[in-house]
Amino acid sequence: MRIAGSSRATIGVIGALNSLLLLATALAGPIALPGCPESCGDVRVPYPFGIGQGCFHNGFNLTCDETQHPPKLFLGDGVEVLNISLPDCTVRIQRNISWSRHAEFNGSWSVPAPAGPLRVSSARNSFVAFGCNMVAKLIPYSTLGPITYSSICAAVCSETLSGSSCSGVGCCRTSIAPVKGDLPSYGVQVKHLVGQSDYVSDRAVFIVDQDWFSINEAEMASNFTKLQDYYENIVMVGSVPVVLEWSLDIVRDEGLFVLSPMGPGSSDFRCLSSNSFSYTIDGNYDKRRCNCSHGYEGNPYISDGCQDIDECQLPDIYPCHGICINLPGAYRCSPKKGIRSLPGLVTIIAISAGFGLLFSILGAAKITNTFKQRRAKNLRQKFFKRNHGLLLQQLISSNKDIAERTKIFSLEELDQATNKFDQNRILGGGGHGTVYKGILSNQHVVAIKKSKIVVQREIDQFINEVVILSQTNHRNVVKLFGCCLETEVPLLVYEFISNGTLSYHLHGQSENPLSWKDRLRIALETARAIAYLHHAASISVFHRDIKSANILLTDPLIAKVSDFGASRSISVDETGVHTAIQGTHGYLDPEYYYTSRFTEKSDVYSFGVILVELLTRITPIFSSRSSESMSLASHFVSLIRENRLSDILDSQIVEEGGTTDAEVVARLAEACLSLKGVDRPTMRQVETTLEDVQSSEVHHKSQITRVTQNVTKDQSYNGNKSSEGTRLYSLEKEFIQSSEIPR
Repeated sequence: MRIAGSSRATIGVIGALNSLLLLATALAGPIALPGCPESCGDVRVPYPFGIGQGCFHNGFNLTCDETQHPPKLFLGDGVEVLNISLPDCTVRIQRNISWSRHAEFNGSWSVPAPAGPLRVSSARNSFVAFGCNMVAKLIPYSTLGPITYSSICAAVCSETLSGSSCSGVGCCRTSIAPVKGDLPSYGVQVKHLVGQSDYVSDRAVFIVDQDWFSINEAEMASNFTKLQDYYENIVMVGSVPVVLEWSLDIVRDEGLFVLSPMGPGSSDFRCLSSNSFSYTIDGNYDKRRCNCSHGYEGNPYISDGCQDIDECQLPDIYPCHGICINLPGAYRCSPKKGIRSLPGLVTIIAISAGFGLLFSILGAAKITNTFKQRRAKNLRQKFFKRNHGLLLQQLISSNKDIAERTKIFSLEELDQATNKFDQNRILGGGGHGTVYKGILSNQHVVAIKKSKIVVQREIDQFINEVVILSQTNHRNVVKLFGCCLETEVPLLVYEFISNGTLSYHLHGQSENPLSWKDRLRIALETARAIAYLHHAASISVFHRDIKSANILLTDPLIAKVSDFGASRSISVDETGVHTAIQGTHGYLDPEYYYTSRFTEKSDVYSFGVILVELLTRITPIFSSRSSESMSLASHFVSLIRENRLSDILDSQIVEEGGTTDAEVVARLAEACLSLKGVDRPTMRQVETTLEDVQSSEVHHKSQITRVTQNVTKDQSYNGNKSSEGTRLYSLEKEFIQSSEIPR
């Protein structure tokens, strides 16, 4: 494997920055011991690191290969050193990636020997895995053996990869659990993801500098996707940078090592250079680091290493609009000579008086503003607690994956993003709130949702939506970026979906009606998202408000399921929940209405209504010729059982030659709309049937038979039961027209 072009460019930029830093600190004093080399190629080598005997502290020896052009610096057994930072106490190295085609394997990752004082920086690195249908685990090993907790991530693959980030499809990344004490090695374990198909692919797990990976993540994920599709001339990264930390052990023998007591019997320790100070690492008193005091710069680990900065030579960093005078560790800026004449003195006095009056006014305004800010702060804290902010913080802090995906925004950020929630920024509204378009300070476009009603039930639904979406990761489920809790009405921040709702494209005034091919794909993507919520998410979720207005479409018409305010998470041993009747007119499951018991089949019923909308482009509640309100679901099933699909099928589908596929989808919709939940298919069965229709791998008669077999055992789809179906759906029609469904 070779490093891709952008990776080399990144390393080149870092080398250039190191050169500038070397030039800036050259005037501050020596960085290596006397007579020892201070650099190797473009990499500077500060003590306690060193090249050659007598030039390094114990465990910090490096080698410089001058046969290469430019020369390269190496640590231990041939591991390249990219740069060394004294202020951060870090060493950046380059490590190879090992790729494997084994479904499961065990390995290890260790600091290059001799490890000495070096350890992996959990704060600066990430654990990354490339592969399909796999679970990767990074297990820390301390000097006393394996530690009970570890870093885990999982990656799945569908038939078609479209990787642009390591979000769990073909690639995943997670943070590294911090460990106190020495940690020279990790165990690496890769296993097949239970319940997923045996997807043959290259697999690799590695530790990587998270800043570097964030820059190269999209390119690596894209190259991996192309590699699985057998593209030619695809080059994967062969090695990646890793950040190691280091510190020094205290040795109470002055003159031998860097740290020594300040005096006989002293409990504090000083670094060897004057004008420097030491500090502990992770609360471990015996492991310390050194740094130059403020106003000084250089190497605190050697005698006279910290030298005074001449601030007067750096006006861009230390501005002075008068006469600059350098002082030890500081500088003074004296005003230039003033005019000594009487008119000039009068002018100065007048200006000073004016400024004095102005400052008095500003001071009074500032005091008033301070009181206002304090009241506003107290009010924000009150709202934060009332909006279950402490509960949400606890959820985020207890789960690192959620913490990486979910951010708690401040009210100030969202005020700026929406121009103080300008009415012109409103995108739309649902039963659970109003949605605004926002532009964050990083120019990222988002959708910001504000709840409509300030009651406890709405706040609970808000927290419910945050909890569910923060644990959900699917390309067809709208992504939650974070939330704001500092307002009376909680706010949610989503990815911005630019192309409106499925309802608008089917029933609105869209100039470009959806083609039958697009409708089929949207139905399949929606089914995949609901099946994921029911069966594949970490916690099974019943959406409870599936409707075309909650299916958002991107510019390329990719479906995104949204609005989880009414959703409920279900434990593995539950099949349903008893709740107050809640839903949307025309989509409500009749069985749920009569029993108050919501099951996964209730979502299936609502999805069946969406299928009928896609087939007919008729709203779920429509007016008949006699101006009577009718249920689309009951009317559609009556026509299907009388073999009259053509009477209601959208003419555009017929014109595009989709009648054959439409008949299969119609039978599937009829099954989903069964009055009894037990007679309906699961969303996985629905997903499988729609995949067959889209790929046209099965003859349409076989597809109809498959739908029938998957859904019912004794139910017939012939016309001989049409009268019974009509009677049952007449009952449904009766309660729909006589009931106001609460939202």
